[in-house]
Amino acid sequence: MIRRRRRRTVPAVPVRSYYGRPVIKPPAWRNPDVPLYLFLGGLAGASATMAAVAEATGRPAQARAGHLTAAPAAAAGVLALIHDLGRPERFLHMLRVVKPTSPLSVGSWLLATFGTLSGAAAASLVTGRAPALGRLAGTGAGLLGPLMMTYTSVLVADTAVPAWHEAHRELPFLFAGGALASGGGAALLATPAGAAGPPTAVAAAGVLLEEAVERRMRRRLGMLAEPYHTGRAGAFRRAGRVLRAAGAVAALAGGSRLTGRLAGVALLAGALCARSAVFEAGRASATDPRYTVGPQRERLARRAAAGAPVTAPRG
Repeated sequence: MIRRRRRRTVPAVPVRSYYGRPVIKPPAWRNPDVPLYLFLGGLAGASATMAAVAEATGRPAQARAGHLTAAPAAAAGVLALIHDLGRPERFLHMLRVVKPTSPLSVGSWLLATFGTLSGAAAASLVTGRAPALGRLAGTGAGLLGPLMMTYTSVLVADTAVPAWHEAHRELPFLFAGGALASGGGAALLATPAGAAGPPTAVAAAGVLLEEAVERRMRRRLGMLAEPYHTGRAGAFRRAGRVLRAAGAVAALAGGSRLTGRLAGVALLAGALCARSAVFEAGRASATDPRYTVGPQRERLARRAAAGAPVTAPRG
């Protein structure tokens, strides 16, 4: 007679850690430096790409506005990053080597290259000198724009912070949506009501993309979606949704120049709130042991249910 081996079952126990301390070290990044850095990078990238498209389609006024937004936004993003690092030379140290396997190394070189190109394009527009080189630099910045819109999402996802790491599939699209919304909002500030069609379309597309990705994150992440919807992160997220919706509705309604400017301000503020929500969600998930241990237990349970061998972590 063949006896079936009984599987040992261990009753679920609450997640605890030594003295209630976090299981992982929370990120040392500061607020508002890092949320501003995330927001400004996306704004700069979207503005540069919109400017390059406007230049190629014969809309010089919108191209000028995009270039004059991208360069200051990129410069301000670098300043926010340097302020968070504490010393300017730390940013320069990141440029000593090129390491393709490191998102931080690639991102540093991307930011430096984009900032140089967008700055050259803006300087040419303001001074009127070397217009051909200025247009070439603007085209280069526009080509790098999509990478600027999304590379910061790779930086945060390539960490042990649960709410960031587990959302690595959605964060690039979430950041792209926010960047498009902010880029469209910035363009609305400088565009007459009669010519606001393209930036309105870009902003509306960004708002829809961000909303769709947020819904998918909530379904897929399970318990790890909680940090995005509670506490400071939840407050920023709700404010961002309201501002984005109000800005998109005002932009689509059209009307006066004042309406367009109010829509632009609302879209920019909504994008900043959205990036602040992601930042605060990451910090909250790092400080609570449940969000580190809980997903590990869920993965082990799924492997056991699928019949795969389950090996307890060593250490």
